[in-house]
Amino acid sequence: MKTVVKTCSLAILIMLGFSITASAQAGRKADKDTKTWRYEIEGVGIGTQGTYLVKVWSYSKKPDVALDQAKKNAVHGIVFKGFSGRPGMPGQRALASNPFVEQERADFFKKFFADRGPYMKFVYESGDGSVAAEDRMKVAKEYKIGVIVSVNVAALRQYLEDEGVIKGLASGF
Repeated sequence: MKTVVKTCSLAILIMLGFSITASAQAGRKADKDTKTWRYEIEGVGIGTQGTYLVKVWSYSKKPDVALDQAKKNAVHGIVFKGFSGRPGMPGQRALASNPFVEQERADFFKKFFADRGPYMKFVYESGDGSVAAEDRMKVAKEYKIGVIVSVNVAALRQYLEDEGVIKGLASGF
């Protein structure tokens, strides 16, 4: 009986080890893709007050990695890039007016954009999580995945102001 329990316990530990290793490898791949910040962002609509709906096109060799990075890329785009307008949807400038703030506050942003980091408080996947066929493309050796997300820009701005990362709207007057 003790041998069976030991064997089962060992098997469970081995499976748990493989699961943790696979998860860690996926996380490292996602981090590698995110560090290059390869994405495109476009406005789709205005949600509730202070919230924007944006479509983020993320790139990766694995479609699930691109899908996972869409939220991170959306917040990064709102903070550092902004997006151009289109009929019925005004464009938005980046929240950070200082082009060097990402390098100057590298420690802050490393923690902010960590897996399950504070950025997650400001972004939500819009819809049921599925990707439409036209939003999933194979480009050369990688995938380009388009995902619509909602970003609470008002709360994100307030958080970044409170942390001293960006200046408040009234600070220029």
